Amino acid sequence: MADKNSAELVFVPLGGIGEIGMNFALYGFGPSQNREWLIVDVGVTFPDEKHPGVDLILPDTRFIEGNIDNLRGIVITHVHEDHYGALHDLWPRLKVPVWMTAFGAGLLEAKRQSEHGAPDIPVQIYRGGEKFTVGPFQIEAVPVAHSIPEPMALAITTPAGTVVHTGDWRIDPAPQIGPKTDEARLRAIGDAGVLALICDSTNALREGESPSEKAVGESLEKIISEAAGRVAITTFSSNVGRIRSIAEAAARAGRRVLLLGRSLKRVVGVATELGYMDGLPPFLAEEDYPYIARKELVVICTGSQGEPQAALAKLSREEMKAVPLTPGDSVIFSSRAIPGNERAILEIKNRLIDMGMRIIEDTDALVHVSGHPRRGELKKMYEWVRPQIGVPAHGEAAHLVAQGSLMAMSGIPQVAQVRDGDMLRLWPGAPEIIDQVPFGRLYKDGNLIGSDEDMGVRDRRKLSFAGHVAVNVVLDDRYELSGDPDIVAIGVPQTDARGDDLEEVMLDAAIGALDSIPRQRRKDLDLVQEAVRRAVRGAANQAWGKKPLVTVFVTR
Repeated sequence: MADKNSAELVFVPLGGIGEIGMNFALYGFGPSQNREWLIVDVGVTFPDEKHPGVDLILPDTRFIEGNIDNLRGIVITHVHEDHYGALHDLWPRLKVPVWMTAFGAGLLEAKRQSEHGAPDIPVQIYRGGEKFTVGPFQIEAVPVAHSIPEPMALAITTPAGTVVHTGDWRIDPAPQIGPKTDEARLRAIGDAGVLALICDSTNALREGESPSEKAVGESLEKIISEAAGRVAITTFSSNVGRIRSIAEAAARAGRRVLLLGRSLKRVVGVATELGYMDGLPPFLAEEDYPYIARKELVVICTGSQGEPQAALAKLSREEMKAVPLTPGDSVIFSSRAIPGNERAILEIKNRLIDMGMRIIEDTDALVHVSGHPRRGELKKMYEWVRPQIGVPAHGEAAHLVAQGSLMAMSGIPQVAQVRDGDMLRLWPGAPEIIDQVPFGRLYKDGNLIGSDEDMGVRDRRKLSFAGHVAVNVVLDDRYELSGDPDIVAIGVPQTDARGDDLEEVMLDAAIGALDSIPRQRRKDLDLVQEAVRRAVRGAANQAWGKKPLVTVFVTR
């Protein structure tokens, strides 16, 4: 056991390990009673049907809030939502300096201007190849290839040694924008000695190496050139390289490009200011749409993940009257489905097919390539960095275990599997999970943030399955019923299998429950309330087979 007064280096993920998205990592250095902390990435994940009404899901930060006096700063590796999307909501709880690239800072500011009440976060800009200090952590930003401008791996050095935190990365011999992954610098860092590699696992189940973005652009050009009508292409709004690939492919095919979707326009605006769209023809405005021949138009739109209010979903519901699609047009899904979004995406595809659209996805042609490393690329990273310890990150259990096995087979001496909430000691000694810290999820619901219980999400989920029944019971001064109880049922069937009115069935149960309570005991209004609640719920269950939420009000 380590002396509590001796320095340690620990890694504590609060999100993103054991799940896709919501990346939030902590590094702590110093004695256990007085560690200094660094946050790497502050991401979100997105709700599904199990979270009715919820807007965003954020990592639970109560552990680091409890150590706030020793928190030295936040470094964002890149500005995908799952790595920076919680910053506006969580920064007011943390209030420490934030380091981002110029593109990241521009996108954060553009987002702030579009979100009412978002805080003005002071940001310090860093660039690829630069070194900067955050508390006891000396950090070097190492450029890597990914599907967004300016992604960085971080070489984090303390007296314990250097940890390479890859963030999201891949190896692309021909990226559309930005530099290639900096092999030479990673090799030099490896030569100097690396204690641990915290590495992206998202594609650890896929063999080989990913195709280049250049090949995707060439494939898109062929599809666009051969298409009979308009071509609508949906992709991640943050994938500036893909947007540029599409725009260049459209120009070579003699077509103009229209952007649809607020987040897409916001990203392209920032990318244009920083020069990433230089040399492209100007994008069309929506009012130009009716005047462009079908054969001359490409539409890039949001909604690749089936989001119901995004541009593609609205097109599939024929709600965008100013920019309609017509039978014979083509729709390309230049993206992958994030796990959990498959059903929503399929519904949109089916609506488009019913409208007469031709659907093209990555099983039909090379229209997308992932921004994450396959197994061949992971092996190259291990060869460059040569860490003493390998820690799989960014992925679900299957991805983490697959990369852990690959690390061991590739000769990394020690492999440590961790999950959200584990405190992994990296130094001194062999890697070891030495503690469990509080972790979980916070829910952004409208203007409020809290746990599922705080936000009422659990009850909302029950309501979505079995509805709600409200019963109002009024007793007179002798504790007898003062008229029949009032009952209101929402989301409950009107009649049972025999055709009896279900509200009447539940009302009879409420009256029967009250009648069964001796008059002297009715003075306990809480007892009356619970007896009526149980009776109504039981009657609904017997007649319907489901138990609604029941609220009972008793007054005298």
